[in-house]
Amino acid sequence: MSAHGDHDMGHTVAGWTGSALGILAFTVAGAGLVLASPAVLWAGAALAPAAALATWALHLAGWGKPSGPRPPHLRHWRTRDRTARHGHPDCTGCRLAGRGRRRTATEPSLVAQPHRA
Repeated sequence: MSAHGDHDMGHTVAGWTGSALGILAFTVAGAGLVLASPAVLWAGAALAPAAALATWALHLAGWGKPSGPRPPHLRHWRTRDRTARHGHPDCTGCRLAGRGRRRTATEPSLVAQPHRA
């Protein structure tokens, strides 16, 4: 049992990689600000979207996790999510990649149809 009890904190390869790259981005940008170097400042600013894209790519490759808690045997941070290929329900990142829950032909449309008398 960890210091957080039985709560799934979401430690994943995607999460750790994105966090490390994000910290690096803000460290480099901060150093550029202190050094008054526009080149270093912009290099740090360019790393921030790279951190987000790397996290997203790793999530889509199965190194992230779906929303909500995972079963205890899947909580190790290096456990690969085998369901990521099909997308996670209610996951914005999966939907942006064209994955996730799609409406089937039998489900009613959420768009209101005009009433005909």
